[in-house]
Amino acid sequence: MQIKDFAKLTGVTVRTLHYYDQIGLLKPSSVDMNNGYRLYDEQSLERMQEILFYRELDFSLKSISEILSSPDYNKQEVIREQKYLLTLKKQRLEKIISSLEVLEQKGVISMKNVFDNTSFAKAAYDFQEEVKNRWGNASAYSEYQSKTKDYSKNQWDDIYGEFDGIFGEFADCMNNGLQPSDNAVRNLVGKLQAYITSRFYQCTDEILSGLGQMYVCDERFKANIDKHGKGTAEFVSSAIRIYCL
Repeated sequence: MQIKDFAKLTGVTVRTLHYYDQIGLLKPSSVDMNNGYRLYDEQSLERMQEILFYRELDFSLKSISEILSSPDYNKQEVIREQKYLLTLKKQRLEKIISSLEVLEQKGVISMKNVFDNTSFAKAAYDFQEEVKNRWGNASAYSEYQSKTKDYSKNQWDDIYGEFDGIFGEFADCMNNGLQPSDNAVRNLVGKLQAYITSRFYQCTDEILSGLGQMYVCDERFKANIDKHGKGTAEFVSSAIRIYCL
């Protein structure tokens, strides 16, 4: 099927599929040489399902790519574990819905254990650690683990505050009429890259380019950046793309 039909079937945007193709996470099964259309088949759909399952459990795209590319990746084993985790998630949501139904009918609600997410959170954490240790071998992830393992809560608060402040500076540039290609914005991209390197991992141009795409393709990142003003994520993404050319 063509990319627009595949996007509709899987519930993602065409832009996201373009990005997945770019980073090698999900390549089309073939490309029509006459018109350049990307085409997807059943194998593409199976891989997309795996990607969506991992995204539901909050794995990064880089981790997913490395895990799925591992030569000894055990698909059936992972499916069983994912099913178990999603069942836990479903059970928690069903408890919340049942509680809301009681509230709707009787005007009272019991908060006891309704929002308890302990079982799912622990199982999900254990699953992530196991999968990353067995099939993920990212040097950036290892460096991230090493650099951040001793960060205190106050340090994390400071880091994310400074990180957020950089995106606020991008928003100021955008609101002041600057273009993503302007020198002041390019310098700000360099500041972002240097900050990621100093606090998390070596942020190469390749990694930075991927982050720029993720800032607009991942709705959670996009929403967080756009709290500084609508269009900020697009502005940052464009600035990073130009910077990395």
